[in-house]
Amino acid sequence: MTSSRTSSLAEKGPIADVGPVDVERDDPDAEFGGHEARRKLERKLLRKLDLRMSILIVIYILNYVDRNNAGAARLRGFEADLHLQGQEFATLLSILYVGYIIMQVPSNMFLNFVGKPSLYLPGCMMVWGTLSILTGITNNFVGALLTRFFLGFVEAAFFPGALFLISKWYKRSELGTRTALLYCGNIISNAFGALIASGILNGMDGKLGRAAWRWLFYVEGALTVFVALCAIFILPDFPATTRRWWLSEEERRLAMRRMEEDAGVGDEAETEVGGQLTGLWLAVKDWKVWWMAFAMTSQVVALSFNAYFPTLSATMGFNPTVTLLLCAPPFVFTAIMAFIISRHSDKTGERFYHISVPIFGGIVGFIIAICTMNTAARYVSLFLMAQSYAGFVVLYTWVSNSFPRPPSKRAVAVALVNAFSQLGNVAGSYVWPSAWGPTYRKSYAICIATAGCAIVMCYIFKLHLAHLNRLLDKEEEEKGVKEKGFRYLL
Repeated sequence: MTSSRTSSLAEKGPIADVGPVDVERDDPDAEFGGHEARRKLERKLLRKLDLRMSILIVIYILNYVDRNNAGAARLRGFEADLHLQGQEFATLLSILYVGYIIMQVPSNMFLNFVGKPSLYLPGCMMVWGTLSILTGITNNFVGALLTRFFLGFVEAAFFPGALFLISKWYKRSELGTRTALLYCGNIISNAFGALIASGILNGMDGKLGRAAWRWLFYVEGALTVFVALCAIFILPDFPATTRRWWLSEEERRLAMRRMEEDAGVGDEAETEVGGQLTGLWLAVKDWKVWWMAFAMTSQVVALSFNAYFPTLSATMGFNPTVTLLLCAPPFVFTAIMAFIISRHSDKTGERFYHISVPIFGGIVGFIIAICTMNTAARYVSLFLMAQSYAGFVVLYTWVSNSFPRPPSKRAVAVALVNAFSQLGNVAGSYVWPSAWGPTYRKSYAICIATAGCAIVMCYIFKLHLAHLNRLLDKEEEEKGVKEKGFRYLL
């Protein structure tokens, strides 16, 4: 009887072999204590991450303040003291983007290789803060040209590096809001940069025998270096390389699991084949990367009014102090709109209309500015132009979403698109010559054309991604897969 019972149990299969591995297969959250425990741990992880990543906003504010303070300095003797003539001021603006374009891709490849953004990004920040200070001691066009050229080299590390860093920690459904918050640093810098500049230019003129515009570079550069020192101790590294003291081992495993689930495959060894140059080759040969690079370049030209915003505000006829103060409200409004639109884009999983509608609003602003010199109407047009940045923020998110794996390809794709798009800033520096003022009708017409081109290119990209999603549907249907895997966001 005993032997028949044994044989019966043997026929039923290896019951004794059921262990933790099988339980984890049935419940992927088992290693975190079950579904509810994982949700609590995930909320705790996101709170920690959001708190630490928030310094990226402060860094981005300073990044853009240091880059764009020449526009404010122009109102208080910058051109006269450096004896600038003709297109030399426009050249000072555009030369920055030469180094900026050259260095973005190698910088992100290096960042992916070393895996230590907490040291690399603040290190670059200290260098660009020092270069900003040095701009304040220049006495001629050549000196300013050199500092602006090398400023572009080191500033190139920050924005693509920051985008890559957040894409290593946050899921696609979370990226839009975080990218928006990061880009709000850019937008807010236009508001607070103008306010800070107004205070310095008004109160520091003649102090220690130095012109007000020189103090603008000294103060803002020194502030950048100080924040960089703080950032070393605040910024996280990547999930696989981060310091453990602020993150438990369980939280680190959860961070890596989230990335694996989001793309249906792991973020490191499971998707990386070859070295860093493989990621470069994968990005360069993907036509979608170049398509988005051209679309973003087109929109960057449409946003070229940003560097000349104080000049456009001055066309309303107020004194320099009031002119700078009037620059702030449109960008405060834009920051709020960018956050709302990006958050809604994340919740709905839709990208194209959240990009195109704000850009179209900017086109309306350009048309108003062409049609009238009325003070109130032109100020409304500045609000509409500025809010087109909200669509630009979602466009950045769409790029990160559309090239998910492997990480080495994503690092290059994000940097390549951003670097190539800076050609729009080079061209945009020459779109606003003084001879076209004060109406700047030709400048606005160029912006209308490039913004319209960006919308059309995004629509074509959306149609292509929809086609790819249909192919993925068909492939899963043929394989009998019931649960949907990765899909491109449209």
